[in-house]
Amino acid sequence: MRDAISTGLFRVTAVLLASATLAGCSLFGSSDDRYKPAPLTAVLPEVAVQSAWKTQVGSGSGLGFAPIIVNGAAYAATPDGAVVKVDLQSGGIVWRAMVDKKLSAGVGSDGKVTAVVTREGAVVALDDSGQVKWRAQATSDVSVPPVVGYGVVVVRSGDYRVQAFNAETGDRIWSVQRPGPALTLRAAARMVMIEGLAISAIPGGKLIGINAVSGDVQWEGTVAIPKGSSDLERVIDVVGAPVVLGQLMCAVSYQGRIVCFDIAAGGRPAWVKDFSSLVGLALDTLHVYAPNQTDVVTALNIQNGSVVWAQEALKNRKLTSPAALASAVAVGDYEGFVHFLAQKDGHLLARVSVGGGAIRSPLLATPQGVLVQTGDGALVMLALK
Repeated sequence: MRDAISTGLFRVTAVLLASATLAGCSLFGSSDDRYKPAPLTAVLPEVAVQSAWKTQVGSGSGLGFAPIIVNGAAYAATPDGAVVKVDLQSGGIVWRAMVDKKLSAGVGSDGKVTAVVTREGAVVALDDSGQVKWRAQATSDVSVPPVVGYGVVVVRSGDYRVQAFNAETGDRIWSVQRPGPALTLRAAARMVMIEGLAISAIPGGKLIGINAVSGDVQWEGTVAIPKGSSDLERVIDVVGAPVVLGQLMCAVSYQGRIVCFDIAAGGRPAWVKDFSSLVGLALDTLHVYAPNQTDVVTALNIQNGSVVWAQEALKNRKLTSPAALASAVAVGDYEGFVHFLAQKDGHLLARVSVGGGAIRSPLLATPQGVLVQTGDGALVMLALK
């Protein structure tokens, strides 16, 4: 059995190797045209996009940071310790807090308690005036944003534990652990809270549904099954967040599949499609949208998983998880551009720069437009006219 140090080094090495491979970068050089970002071509705008408001949160970005929307407000955090609540309509700051430690993940909120996690694995809960309510220690590092609801704050730590803390006191009330593979992917994973269940990815291509109050495991679903002869080939993890629409809950993995589970049928798969993504997916009533691992944006029929269209104009541009709007889908890229694609056939409708470098946080569809957390730590609301 490996000791703790050798195991940790092995996993870190795996993350570095996987990250280099997944980013489309050659380990032996960068001259291969297959991995070069597609140059941007001129787009004749078919929709008008304007910045409705812009608010600075803090500084920086990262895989563990994703804004959320609760009751007409946006909550966001940045690695330097900034946490904000912002009015979604105006962009005005309702409150701002500075946690006295650098952050690795944020933000989770139910509108009453807002949670972030420090680089040392400390969970910090704020009340809804931005004051620190309590601090508690997770069992290891945390790179996935917490979720908050039903009286608990839930985090997924790097030792494969999903653990819950009492939202009022910070006491740990339950912990669920599953064995993990030798190599894992440090990817843009997120948890969700759905009808009293904390839904989390666990390494190896699975989702787990845990009763948020009791900690009892209510459901486990397989998104993908590891394949290949080497540990690196067998790296397979759910990325992004599972998304629910009607009776379907859909998720995607790296080196695996897109699966839509039928909630009404006890969570059995309604359909499965081979696919590999690094960032996650979005849904509307017609399609499932996801960039694949080379950033070809693909739309699949939500009823049966058949491919409707694939847009290659943004290949290798390190796209974000998409946002599905009424008639368009939006993605951000490594140069701070947000691209709008037609729902029907994927052609480019518009492009706008929000600045700040690479956009790493998922885009969010809102009634006001698309909410973007920029690479330099701002929130921008893009309204379509």
